[in-house]
Amino acid sequence: MRVLIPGAGTGAGNSLIRSLRAGDRGVVTIGCHDDRFFLKKSTADANYLLPPPGHPAYAASLRHAVRVAGVELVIPNTDPAVRRFSTLRRGLGCRVFLPPHAVLTLCADKYRLTGRLAAHGVPVPETYPLRNRRDVEAVFDRLGRRRVWCRLRTGGASRGAVPVASAAQATAWIRYWEEMRGVPAHAFTLSEYLPGRDFACQSLWRDGRLVLIKTVERLSYFGGGSQPSGVSSIAALAKTVIEPAVMDVSRRAVEALGARISGAFSVDLKENTRGVPCVTEINAGRFITMMNLFDLTGRHNMAATYVRLALGERVDIAEPYDAAVDHYYVRDVDTVPAVFHADDLFAGIRDARVSATRSSHERR
Repeated sequence: MRVLIPGAGTGAGNSLIRSLRAGDRGVVTIGCHDDRFFLKKSTADANYLLPPPGHPAYAASLRHAVRVAGVELVIPNTDPAVRRFSTLRRGLGCRVFLPPHAVLTLCADKYRLTGRLAAHGVPVPETYPLRNRRDVEAVFDRLGRRRVWCRLRTGGASRGAVPVASAAQATAWIRYWEEMRGVPAHAFTLSEYLPGRDFACQSLWRDGRLVLIKTVERLSYFGGGSQPSGVSSIAALAKTVIEPAVMDVSRRAVEALGARISGAFSVDLKENTRGVPCVTEINAGRFITMMNLFDLTGRHNMAATYVRLALGERVDIAEPYDAAVDHYYVRDVDTVPAVFHADDLFAGIRDARVSATRSSHERR
């Protein structure tokens, strides 16, 4: 199998290559990027430099790389790349295993997505759009809560997201983005603040059939301390969990997107005050950045299964919910993400922690 990895050399690109190799040593990875510095860091078997996506020769250069490298499948793994390859899928010269473009467009708008899911009975946070800053106070009153979540309708990594305790705080935050970042007020929503546990659920589908699904819980956030929100969709520490309710809500959410759906879907959920997991967004067509936790644990490697589905191979998994417990994912700057089982966390580590009683005794 010869697979093209856009964004090669980035953390997400190299993690995807790691997952694919762990699932099938016969896979040949072909990396591509328009930035030669990132491409130099690629762990792919071969790499191709492309012009920027907006360049007139981008599509022709991509098709040339696909043909020369003998690529059978491309796996875009960022939202912009997913949308880009969705528009190019017919003339690319290789397979693309993506949902319909209309589904990608729907999921890109978090407010529209929330409305679709709510109409299908899927738990979501109560959410309202803004037309301008004058709407903030009325929406705040309608929500009737002491804390409200303010965020952009589009984008990822918690961009523009912050919890606010008053209409004045929300107005000031939106004004900042208008004046300093050129983002209009109508790009924001205000919604119910979800205080509970934070989950991610990744699943694979073919022709409307759920093939494989896994659940993890985020425990801390990469760069969360420097974010105004204090959180991010990018986990620094996460663990595998068995959460049937999270799995069920995620399954229903993907089913609400349309019949005969195919591809990868990564669903973010957070618990409300009653402990009900609510969908906050869906990254349609791609894996999430901590994909190694889904691929290096459990019975089935999700990235390798994706390739088999995309190439039309028969995949028979009797129980789609592949629940593996007590595996931890740890990530930091300039290190390869690590996956450990709880039993191995202290292997090779000597405990030098001194008890408070002993420390007090030694001081005397």
